Amino acid sequence: MKLNIKNAFIEELPADAIKENSRRQVENAAFSFVSPKKTANPEAIHVSPEMALELGISEKETHSNFFKNVVTGNEVYPDTKPYAMCYAGHQFGNWAGQLGDGRAINLFEVEHNSKNWKVQLKGAGETPYSRTADGLAVLRSSVREYLCSEAMFHLGVPTTRALSLSLSGDKVLRDVLYNGNAAYEKGAIVSRISPSFLRFGSFEIFAARNDPKNLKILVDYTIRHHFSHLGKPSKETYIHFFKEVSERTLEMILHWQRIGFVHGVMNTDNMSILGLTIDYGPYGWLEGFDFGWTPNTTDIRNKRYRYGNQPNIGLWNLYQLANALYPIIEDVEPLETILHQYKVDFEKKSLRMMQSKLGLFLDDENDLKLIQHLEDILQLTETDMTIFFRNLSNFSEENSNLALIKKAFYDFENISEEVKNQWNLWFQKYADRLKKESLSSEERKKKMDAINPKYVLRNYMSQLAIDAANQGDYSLIDALFQLLKKPYSEQPKNEKWFAKRPEWARNKVGCSMLSCSS
Repeated sequence: MKLNIKNAFIEELPADAIKENSRRQVENAAFSFVSPKKTANPEAIHVSPEMALELGISEKETHSNFFKNVVTGNEVYPDTKPYAMCYAGHQFGNWAGQLGDGRAINLFEVEHNSKNWKVQLKGAGETPYSRTADGLAVLRSSVREYLCSEAMFHLGVPTTRALSLSLSGDKVLRDVLYNGNAAYEKGAIVSRISPSFLRFGSFEIFAARNDPKNLKILVDYTIRHHFSHLGKPSKETYIHFFKEVSERTLEMILHWQRIGFVHGVMNTDNMSILGLTIDYGPYGWLEGFDFGWTPNTTDIRNKRYRYGNQPNIGLWNLYQLANALYPIIEDVEPLETILHQYKVDFEKKSLRMMQSKLGLFLDDENDLKLIQHLEDILQLTETDMTIFFRNLSNFSEENSNLALIKKAFYDFENISEEVKNQWNLWFQKYADRLKKESLSSEERKKKMDAINPKYVLRNYMSQLAIDAANQGDYSLIDALFQLLKKPYSEQPKNEKWFAKRPEWARNKVGCSMLSCSS
């Protein structure tokens, strides 16, 4: 396994002067050198062949002991120096100070086919940023991250990727719901891949410490390697850089809204500077359509990171990034202009996104009202978001009543006459609106099915895979991995996964209630 190793991150950015791996405040540095923890009995239980090829690793090489040892932290690739990144962040709206890679260790960066990738292990041991934690991960959270990052990629959502899922062979103590019931679980490690793992918090920490010198070094590095099309670093370039980060962030969140994905913990340390979905913790897909839903038990009371609030939180986080970049820009007006544009663009692009989900490709002044009416009815009775929008593509003059979306209702038999009337009224308005479109029913269906996925990684599906994996059966991990490669395809043989959350999963831990430990 011969990789084209690059070292730009560790060569161009300031390193922690202290070499010992002790929990502490790390000053004047973007990262600390640290070695992964050797594990008892490592085993690679699933590998993404597509991601391996992106790095220049053949399928045969993924079966080697060397590959297994590298992706579990038991062997360091020759002439590389693993490291953990230093960053800060706002958590649930409050400044948390230094955070950093507490259970992530970056192994190296690889260049292949003109793309640069950072290879990182999550769950490979403690770092200077681990605070009171052990730096390890469990099988439960690792399965969820591994499957979801690859599922999101195939859904067309900007995201970090995953190369491998491995067992460490060690036991890890975890308190799933933070309620005092800690238990030992199987330890696991995910190899995560991204062009960059830099976060908003990477810039916030230097600004908070009044360190404009290192802030400028980091911003210049980021522009050089990830935004080189903006030109040489200058005040104007910094403003254009912030503008593009703002645009990418909004694009990512609009994709989340489109597919009904809720990140669950949109802290600024979990916001990628490249506009990628990063850090899959207590995430979830909407089952019943509900703007107020959050999968995160820590957020149940305030619901800060609820589905309907994700675009607002994206803007709030961008305000924090603007504050962090201000010391090297020293001009408020262009930053405020960009932040205002985010609001304007959200209104415009959100409407466009919802129109496309409904198969409306020509503009009409009444579309916003039609969409708002639909969103109101969807919340009158528990209605599965994924199934509703997918089946709506079958709408036609001959197929235009409630039976069309019957499968989306959790309790169809008990829907009141009043709600049925509301639906029939909306269907009539929708039918009238479709008459203004130029596409045939078949053409519209094809376009809608390319926007509204049939298969998403519902939490109960992950939990079934986790339960099986805990018994040593990894076949369901692979079955879901294969299913989610084609989320927009019909896949008749996999029809059983095009289904509402089963009742047994409604209140089951891991299926509805998830903590940051998940």
